[in-house]
Amino acid sequence: GAVMTPSVTIDFVSDVVFPWCALGATALEQAIENVAGEVSVELTYKPFELNPNMPAEGEKAVEHLMRKYGRTAQDVANGKAMQIERGNAIGFKFDLEKRTHFYNTFDAHRLLLWASEQGRQVALKKILLRAYFSEGQNPSDQQTLARLAAEAGLDQEQASEVLASGAYAAEVRELEAFYQQRGINSVPALVLNDRHLVSGSQSVEYYEQMLRQLASASAEA
Repeated sequence: GAVMTPSVTIDFVSDVVFPWCALGATALEQAIENVAGEVSVELTYKPFELNPNMPAEGEKAVEHLMRKYGRTAQDVANGKAMQIERGNAIGFKFDLEKRTHFYNTFDAHRLLLWASEQGRQVALKKILLRAYFSEGQNPSDQQTLARLAAEAGLDQEQASEVLASGAYAAEVRELEAFYQQRGINSVPALVLNDRHLVSGSQSVEYYEQMLRQLASASAEA
């Protein structure tokens, strides 16, 4: 008879302006491709705002990192170098000179929830990360977001309407509160099959092994 492919659900809690979220998402995507045929993965991105009080115009990136984390300019430069290197290793290009500011990401999270209902969320997330980290685009700008939605195969006019209307605001806040109540206060964080938590950005190999282990556990259950 036909053998069912074991399936794993992943809720990937993250923000679109955090380098480690870009690294984690890219590594996970490759791991999912590597286990295709063995494990079927249902991936959903869930919202987390690193800076919910960030004003619309954003804050200069280096100043922000120094202020928020008490880092020196040299620490920031070292961190960037490490992120660029990790990105290169898995084919994600960081152009952190173009990333001049940190921005408010609330609208991006609203758009991602809408995209999820349209079945295009993973595509949109990937485009948002690239637009910000590789091209220095502003993910708090509604026109930019609508244009990027179109690139992800979504209807640009509908995307503009969703953004202008304030739709999904309550849902984003509810989800954020839900994960904070579960003790998730740093990202990326992955919740697997609604019960296992994996914190931080991990390697492709790590994610691959994790998916295989969960799949074999569910196959035995």
